[in-house]
Amino acid sequence: MGKSRGGLSTKIHAAVDALGNPLRLLLTEGQASEYGQADALIDGFQADYVLADKGYDSDHFVGIILENGAIPVIPSRMNRKEPRDYDKELYKERNLVERLFQKLKPCLSGCYPFGG
Repeated sequence: MGKSRGGLSTKIHAAVDALGNPLRLLLTEGQASEYGQADALIDGFQADYVLADKGYDSDHFVGIILENGAIPVIPSRMNRKEPRDYDKELYKERNLVERLFQKLKPCLSGCYPFGG
């Protein structure tokens, strides 16, 4: 649990396969950045593409994806000086991880004695 202005919070980082099945879940404090967990999310996996949201946009993470022989499908952050191209049609498949989060939320809120 991390502490922020809004109170205690936890962030879930998830890796899913092409069917939306969870492969790895990591928990951090709510104020933790996404790219701080990026390497651990994909470590040991073989993939053709790695889809992630803007929060995972970093030169370091993109480099690791490319070193592993995969293609990064990550929109550039607004402050990036030279935006990268990415496959916008393929990026739509990222909704699979969002669907996983929607399935997890009722389970997680029921696990906390105070309604979480």
